[in-house]
Amino acid sequence: MKIELHKISVRELTNGYEDNAENGVRAFGGKLDVRPPYQREFVYKENQRNAVIDTLTQGFPLNVMYWATRDDGTFEIVDGQQRTISICQYVNGDFAFDMRYFHNLQDDEKEKILNYELQVYICSGTDSEKLKWFETINIAGEELTKQELRNAVYAGSWVSDAKRYFSKIGAPAAKIGSDYLTGSANRQEYLETAISWMSDGNIEAHMANHQHDANAAPLWQFFQSVITWIESSFRPNKERKKIMKGVNWGELYKKYKDQVLDTKAIDEEVSRLILDDDVTKKSGIYPYILTRKEKYLSIRAFTDAQKLAAYERQAGICADCGEHFELSQMEADHITPWHAGGKTTAENCQMLCRECNRRKSGK
Repeated sequence: MKIELHKISVRELTNGYEDNAENGVRAFGGKLDVRPPYQREFVYKENQRNAVIDTLTQGFPLNVMYWATRDDGTFEIVDGQQRTISICQYVNGDFAFDMRYFHNLQDDEKEKILNYELQVYICSGTDSEKLKWFETINIAGEELTKQELRNAVYAGSWVSDAKRYFSKIGAPAAKIGSDYLTGSANRQEYLETAISWMSDGNIEAHMANHQHDANAAPLWQFFQSVITWIESSFRPNKERKKIMKGVNWGELYKKYKDQVLDTKAIDEEVSRLILDDDVTKKSGIYPYILTRKEKYLSIRAFTDAQKLAAYERQAGICADCGEHFELSQMEADHITPWHAGGKTTAENCQMLCRECNRRKSGK
């Protein structure tokens, strides 16, 4: 991996600056991709933007920026996007600082800004090397999401097209899937979720394999299929959708999409589980209904007082194997299993040795 510190003047940076829907935000003679199309929008507030320009006019040092090289010889900003856009917008005349636009400045004032030298680290190397470097600087600098870092490493036609669907508030994915996704589109979390669903969690490998694909249509089509399956299989109302956020729907879709589900029976069971006080993790209801694995529900545990009472009642004897154990060597168990209607109450608590409880749980 090669990392070099460059001094790049504001004049060089702002040369060829453009901001449009087709090409995104570009600068540095068109060679710098400041913000690819449909990526996170400009988020600096007026006081933050003005602070950048004030730093330039006074000749104070601005924080170091980080760029990454691309295979075609162009660059993408890893850190410094907001500062770069602030500078370019000011020189372009998009806003005024201290009640004056750039074109209102005296020639010497303009030259001082245009000749200001920015400190930019440019990184080139393998994808894995760049990702490690980005993660390192991200710890010390402004925090970026994991997916924002991956987008920089695996930049190309595939990522640019994927962002079109997933990476902007109001993007197609947000319109159809926001009820089932956590995070936000403009921080790339919707894109991260979609890739994770499709790749079984192997996000970086998937991005590396598809980096130079002409488009991301298969990812978008898969995502649409998942959302259609959710809504046609479960017909969720507004209240139900509150417990459907963040579920690994991609995994469930792959396993159960070909099964004919009884929508009415599912609806009745969801209602019952929502009202069950022993179910402490309501977001696990739908995964449980499909898999029948109680781990998704985090069934309420017996209290220490209930455990001690059962231990005393049994005189330390395991209710299964009949051997005597210390309290610390035993675990609480439902006499009537929860799935058979047993509740987490003192009357339904028994103590088993660890081995017997593990054996029973494994049945």
